[in-house]
Amino acid sequence: MRKFMVAVCQMDSQNDKEENLQKAGEMIAEAAEKGARLVAFPEMMNFMGEGYCEQAETIPGHTADFLCEKAKEHNVWVISGSFPEETGSANPKNTLMLINPKGSICCKYSKLHMFDVEINGVSYCESAQNAAGNEIVLADTEIGRIGFAICYDLRFGEMFRIMALQGAQIICIPSSFTLESGKDHWEALLRARAIENGVYIIAPNQIGKKSSMNAYGNSMVVNPWGTVIARAGEQPGCVMAEIDLDYVEHVRKQVPALLNRREDVYQIDSGKVKIY
Repeated sequence: MRKFMVAVCQMDSQNDKEENLQKAGEMIAEAAEKGARLVAFPEMMNFMGEGYCEQAETIPGHTADFLCEKAKEHNVWVISGSFPEETGSANPKNTLMLINPKGSICCKYSKLHMFDVEINGVSYCESAQNAAGNEIVLADTEIGRIGFAICYDLRFGEMFRIMALQGAQIICIPSSFTLESGKDHWEALLRARAIENGVYIIAPNQIGKKSSMNAYGNSMVVNPWGTVIARAGEQPGCVMAEIDLDYVEHVRKQVPALLNRREDVYQIDSGKVKIY
């Protein structure tokens, strides 16, 4: 399948898990009706509120089973967006899943980089309540080779370069980017990652006021030339864009940055990559 439609779902997830999941189910139904083949959700899609660690689930589990059922019902691929996955310790992992149209989990990815920063006097310490993942993940599918990242991962260009060198045509980055950093960095970083690597970037983001931050929204799809081809507004909802894998090849032939790398001068270690 060389061309298909993707739906990027911008959510205002709050502290009612069942309500958040119900809204996600409605978005999947709406996207499928509009012709989407892939539906992607943001970081922390099923819960944003106090008591994050207590919301951890197994995979398979409640949220996973719900999304698998909806993927099968509507015959679509689903990138779950992330939610806390039980690890057997106090801190869960921030994990997403890729689900196929048969309702089966193809793979999962856990966020590598913890958002431990201070922005304009406001501190965030993600490592206090999350355990980091330890591998880069890609998946071969009928709609292309897809790579995965989550929110703060966006700032680590070497991770995206490794995925491109491993054949990624599409990289999805579910996020809950803050308003403070998002207004200046979100679009610039997304476009840079697309341009550098000649990939489609699918970027579902949270929107709205949360218990500990304001989310920036502006969920978008960026094509391999760096053009924003779909952007969400200031409300929850789905935006649609066409993915064309032939265009990936076209752009990479025009600007062969992946081929022009100087491996005699520098190399990138890709030892911890898992391709499903």
